[in-house]
Amino acid sequence: MLMRLIDEEHLRTPVYGSRRMTTHLNRLGHTVNRKRIRRLMRQMGLHAVYPKPRTSQSGVGHRVYPYLLRDRVIDRPNQVWATDVTYIPMARGFMYLVAIMDWHSRRVLAWRVSNTLDTDFCIDALEEALERYGPPSIFNSDQGCQFTSQAFTEVLKAHGVRISMDGKGCYRDNIFVERLWRSVKYECVYLKAFEDGAHLRRELRKYFTWYNRQRPHQGLDDATPDEVYFDQPLTQAA
Repeated sequence: MLMRLIDEEHLRTPVYGSRRMTTHLNRLGHTVNRKRIRRLMRQMGLHAVYPKPRTSQSGVGHRVYPYLLRDRVIDRPNQVWATDVTYIPMARGFMYLVAIMDWHSRRVLAWRVSNTLDTDFCIDALEEALERYGPPSIFNSDQGCQFTSQAFTEVLKAHGVRISMDGKGCYRDNIFVERLWRSVKYECVYLKAFEDGAHLRRELRKYFTWYNRQRPHQGLDDATPDEVYFDQPLTQAA
């Protein structure tokens, strides 16, 4: 229950670290200390997002790549893909979701869920997207150890993809994926109590099909991601 509350507040105020998150939960009537909230946020893979010095490496021996998207005009599908991992609350426990998104169309190209923050499920999603849609020109991610790992970056290099990574703590560098997480959680995850991984996968499969094919996006002039990605005319209302 505490992790669900932390997750919801993190979506609203991603600048909250463990200290302010503890204050928020105390004000809601939950008697918790900062040590416990820090542990839960670490377990969820959450941290306050604000510009700060890089005081730790993303992974031992992992290379961090420069951010390539600043002031770049992104005006076609497969020019830039982006990815991220988010925490998904369950009726009992939790899982993690990774998605590969086309930046121009906002289309979700592939996704996977896992009960651990390993690298394999991220690579599985990436390889599916590459196999189905071909490589993008640039692939952007944060500096998480899954995406800085040699196993992940070697897949991109093998397909001739340029690698871009957000600045440390700069969540706005990957803002479209952050907006996707808000949509997924408020339009699907928070409305259900997933019984197990199979239930979660079924509901996410239905959600992403609807998201890509039917959900209009204001930022796309009310087109759907499929219409923009596949350069289709807007569906005429009946």
